[in-house]
Amino acid sequence: MRLKGKRVFITGAAGGIGRATAEKCAAEGARVVCADLRGEAAEAVAASIRAGGGEALAVAGDLTKEDACAAMIAQSVRHFGGLEVIFNNAGICRNDDAGPVETSLDSWNATLAANLTSVFLCCKAAIPHLLASGNGVIINNASIVALVGSAFPQIAYTAAKGGVLAMTRELAIIYARQKLRAVAICPGPTATPLVKAFLADAEAWALRRRYIPMGRLAEPAEIANLVAFLASDDASFITGSAYTIDGGLTASYVIDDSQV
Repeated sequence: MRLKGKRVFITGAAGGIGRATAEKCAAEGARVVCADLRGEAAEAVAASIRAGGGEALAVAGDLTKEDACAAMIAQSVRHFGGLEVIFNNAGICRNDDAGPVETSLDSWNATLAANLTSVFLCCKAAIPHLLASGNGVIINNASIVALVGSAFPQIAYTAAKGGVLAMTRELAIIYARQKLRAVAICPGPTATPLVKAFLADAEAWALRRRYIPMGRLAEPAEIANLVAFLASDDASFITGSAYTIDGGLTASYVIDDSQV
């Protein structure tokens, strides 16, 4: 019950890492806000948490819009009376995001809006409440591509996640003496519905599996475990850091066929 009494706002909570984190935080005693563009799906997650004896609220809106972010944060604060933690998790990766020559400006703008601007807007709305709590935490979901170049080009996604990592460091320094921490997580390939659909093709999975020393995808619950730790007081002296959780991918040379 490390998170007992904490109020946690999670974006992209309708599925994948967001849902797993909502469930984990609730199990650790937090009061959870499940935020997602898909309102009915977010409500299903919140209802499941409530059915298990936890406290949860679903809010819906477009995280790329300033008014929507402000409204969702305000609704959450009215409902639970404050806010200690925000996990900026929501994001997209479009099929037409490739190299810089092939990627359209539309894809670039949409990807940066969903993955980077949304983090800025949610922080903008949440920070006054996090500061008021006297023990606030911002956790941003970046990616290993914020640390290393991707062997499978996705230029807009990579640029957006690099921006998330840089923003996290800046937030940490700005608020370090105001009892507000900011940290980032950098997951490798994770078994979310989106990734599993993309890797359903055996050839695509075999190609990517050779880059992961542990030879498998992360489970969303494994990412959620890290988020719950960083949200807790056990991580009270951690700020400005990026936590890689990738099965050894960024620590390794490319694995050759004899090691698969």
